[in-house]
Amino acid sequence: MRALVYNGPKDVAVVDVPDARVEAPTDAVVRITTTNICGSDLHMYEGRTDIETGRIFGHENMGVVEEVGSGVTRLKKGDRVSLPFNIACGHCRNCMRGRTAFCLETNPGTAGAAYGFADMGPYQGGQAEYLRVPFADFNALHLPQGTEHENDFTMLSDIFPTGWHGVELSGMEPGDSVVVMGAGPVGLMAALSAQVRGASVVYVVDRAPDRLALAEKMGAVAVDDSKGDPVEQIMELTDGVGTDRGVEAVGWQAHDHTGVEKPGTTIETLVQSVRATGGIGVVGVFVPEDPGAATEEAKEGRFAFPYGDFWFKGLSMATGQANVKAYNRQLRDLIITGKASPGSIVSHELGLADAVDAYKNFDERVDGWTKVLLHP
Repeated sequence: MRALVYNGPKDVAVVDVPDARVEAPTDAVVRITTTNICGSDLHMYEGRTDIETGRIFGHENMGVVEEVGSGVTRLKKGDRVSLPFNIACGHCRNCMRGRTAFCLETNPGTAGAAYGFADMGPYQGGQAEYLRVPFADFNALHLPQGTEHENDFTMLSDIFPTGWHGVELSGMEPGDSVVVMGAGPVGLMAALSAQVRGASVVYVVDRAPDRLALAEKMGAVAVDDSKGDPVEQIMELTDGVGTDRGVEAVGWQAHDHTGVEKPGTTIETLVQSVRATGGIGVVGVFVPEDPGAATEEAKEGRFAFPYGDFWFKGLSMATGQANVKAYNRQLRDLIITGKASPGSIVSHELGLADAVDAYKNFDERVDGWTKVLLHP
């Protein structure tokens, strides 16, 4: 089969690799109809993680079941499915509690596994023609047959549930105001989620004009941090009070409002921008170490944190990857009933053969490249 593999920093290629196959009775093989390039893939593409060469990228996957193992009972050939980026066993302590992002059995020694991702187990990704799906009965989400809502449903594997998770972690209640740091795909999904959940107003902070325009199209208030300190802008917009909730959707490669990479700057902005006793949800990726960072502290996955302000304001903060299965069924039904259209942020739909150029353009933040879908 054809697949996109990692050869080294900023070096990926579409090549022939061995076909995905059933390796255990609980496996399925899915023919990939849509797989997305995620901002998290760029961390690996840029060489900022320890992903090994030869790995197939791609953790945002959906498609049609091609084959099932002898132990699979809920799926059959021809079923259309969405595949959470979390690979979960379904029966460990964390999975039984709904914490499928932190499965204890699919990646021994680490809580959590994913397709085609650094430090998340040995699993190949889905930027390929076919994908092996472990524990398929548990992990796959049934979708309506056909091709309707393809661009909406493809968001169910990661970014829509992750945006929703960020809002959930913030503790948002109907009527709350929310500030989202980052207008990338996850930040836009957090803005969409906050509005679906009844936020009174949503502010989205970024500097990319095309992404801020998408945030405004969703009904959010765009805050361009290239025009000044975002804390000052948010406080001015909220009459000096701050917002009720905040969502961090950028991660450790965040840049401050002057354009300098500064890990933790987005969290610091939220500490200063969210009102006393408010809540912060962090779904941007932070890593235990980053050898490519500019400072020794950042290389160890550390950054200065204004804990005094955080404590004095009585803020709360929750973090971590999204437990996709906790949300994807409900979000699927919001799409089916027309209550949410996450596919509205798609900027490009390409074939697998175009993936190399797509990575380059997405990584260079070429204007208009917001969310890229590949159709193997």
